[in-house]
Amino acid sequence: MAHKHFSCITLIPFLLVFFHFSSSVVSQYPYGGYGYRQLDYRFYDRSCPRLLNMVRYGVWAAYRNDTRIAASLLRLHFHDCFVNGCDGSVLLDDTEDMKGEKNAFPNRNSARGYEVIDNIKADVERFCPSTVSCADILTLAASEAVVMAGGPSWAVLLGRRDGMSASQQAANEQLPSPFEPLDNITAKFTAKGLDLKDVVVLSGAHTIGYAQCFTFKRRLFNFQGSGQPDPTLDASTLTNLQTMCPNTDSSNTNLAPLDSASTYRFDNMYYKNLVNNAGLLESDQALARDPKTSPMVNSYSTNSYLFWNDFGTSMAKLGNLGVLTGNKGQIRKKCGAVNL
Repeated sequence: MAHKHFSCITLIPFLLVFFHFSSSVVSQYPYGGYGYRQLDYRFYDRSCPRLLNMVRYGVWAAYRNDTRIAASLLRLHFHDCFVNGCDGSVLLDDTEDMKGEKNAFPNRNSARGYEVIDNIKADVERFCPSTVSCADILTLAASEAVVMAGGPSWAVLLGRRDGMSASQQAANEQLPSPFEPLDNITAKFTAKGLDLKDVVVLSGAHTIGYAQCFTFKRRLFNFQGSGQPDPTLDASTLTNLQTMCPNTDSSNTNLAPLDSASTYRFDNMYYKNLVNNAGLLESDQALARDPKTSPMVNSYSTNSYLFWNDFGTSMAKLGNLGVLTGNKGQIRKKCGAVNL
């Protein structure tokens, strides 16, 4: 169902104003190999000068009809980068010889936004054929989506190239799961060159979007095999969620907002929910209970500026993981298929 809770008038400035990509900002992150050192904020200034406006318009066109798409594009970018780097592999369709990431368990029947990236890519190809990678388009689209949801902007390095393969197994193994304990999730982040702070900050993306009931239903009816709800879950939140997700298999794919207080607005309410024991996912609520992460949760719950600043920093780190540059990879003509 489309959600139309957004005024087109408020988006006019975003369609008219370019992002400022300061050439004085230098990436210093020691992660993801050295490919990111070849990225540049002005990579397409000459070869595709209208790129930012085309991406911005494509995201806006999707967002005005479905505000949920902002969270979907952000998640799609995360799932791309977290599996063998930001190479657009999550966008590849399966072939006879390759089982890709689209049908991996974390993505099947839940990842959304492919058509938005495909539409933007088609526009970009008309003006700048064989020039801009799908990986860069997805990275820019995620940034634009956050801004359109009311969140922060950050400078995006460009020049990624597209991968030529994808792996369903890698996606199943590498992506964090809401059923995993915090230590396991943290280990997956550190394996990518990210750290515990990035876990807390990037989890804040759950301030927008929805989750399917099966990802948290055991908290509502059979927490840790007790036959009872999670005793730490806020009582009113529990009642509302049990209504949305009754204890039947047929409700498994029902949707519940990750942040019921401000479902479509990118803000720091996610952290306030955690402080109030009203987090949706076990993996989210665990951040408020662990002594290593709870101080950060408390800080972000009271200081939205701090969250915005740190979110931009962590997203920039995420976007530079395992990138392909130079002669590696290719520039796909269509995001769903490798060039023949």
